[in-house]
Amino acid sequence: MDRRSFAKKMALAVPALAGAPIIPDAERLLPRRLQPGDTIGLITPGSYIDDEGLQKAVDNLIRLGFRPKMARNLRAERGFNAGTDQQRLDDLHAMFSDDSVAGIWCARGGYGCSRLLPGIDYDLIRNNPKALIGYSDVTALLNAVYHKTGLVGFHGPVGASELTEYTEAQFRAVVMEGRAPYSIPLSTENLQKEDPAYQVYTVHGGKARGILVGGNLSLLSAMAGTEYLPASEGKLAFIEDVGERPYRVDRMLTQLRQAWGLGQVSGIALGIFEDCQPDEGERSLSLKETIMDRIQGLGIPAIYGLSFGHIANQCTLPIGIKAELDVEQQRLTLLEAAVR
Repeated sequence: MDRRSFAKKMALAVPALAGAPIIPDAERLLPRRLQPGDTIGLITPGSYIDDEGLQKAVDNLIRLGFRPKMARNLRAERGFNAGTDQQRLDDLHAMFSDDSVAGIWCARGGYGCSRLLPGIDYDLIRNNPKALIGYSDVTALLNAVYHKTGLVGFHGPVGASELTEYTEAQFRAVVMEGRAPYSIPLSTENLQKEDPAYQVYTVHGGKARGILVGGNLSLLSAMAGTEYLPASEGKLAFIEDVGERPYRVDRMLTQLRQAWGLGQVSGIALGIFEDCQPDEGERSLSLKETIMDRIQGLGIPAIYGLSFGHIANQCTLPIGIKAELDVEQQRLTLLEAAVR
């Protein structure tokens, strides 16, 4: 064998083996915009929801003009999960199959969504595209569904979230009105907080465009290296987390750098990492120092403190549509509608 030819072929093959998943994102599908009077399916794909949380979810849907429809296993319970994996899968599939259901809203997040990914009927979802809404652990569902089916999903409030004036306005703008182009405003209430977690600052300047993907850092890092996370190239990543010490944030960002290719995204929009500062007297970098250490050196536009995360005033971000990040203007703009 010609050794030079063999070496050249191997050199070309290595990046494909060592890089991001080789499965390309599916052709994009836009869900229908939600309208008052629509029936919305409530599911619990992760953790169990108590009576108070469920009542809040129902009240929120009614307040928005929707008709709630409870999943069959909504109140199931198995340890920390809302029933068995099969029960939660059955509810997800049933809501996508039900022609009377216009959209699917996760009543809460909590651990368990990633357990469902291998069992999801992605062909069923592709043939019955609907708005899927939630955040936190729902990050796993949103990214996997987009990657496997092309369906745009929505990283936004769960059913039991606090629907502040800001949160409701942003949900309506993106999921119900389909505004585009649409520059997502920063929450005035967030900007007025003295907590350093709410400070907006530049990590690395510039502008970037790409397809929005992202969500909770813990879930993204856990998905890195699996077949369920979209490849990083050409993506505009958005990331948030809550209750993680800086060394854990460091570990998870390092995982995304090494297993996903975080440095290959076009830009990074960081939300509000509430309760992620070190304890007093702890030998630790601050959250800001950690983020600067892990992201600034990538040399791509990045900003911290946009209005999303495990917070009261949060915007809704579509996964799978083109967006632009302008760091100097502290602005994230949706360049196209996320619904049809």
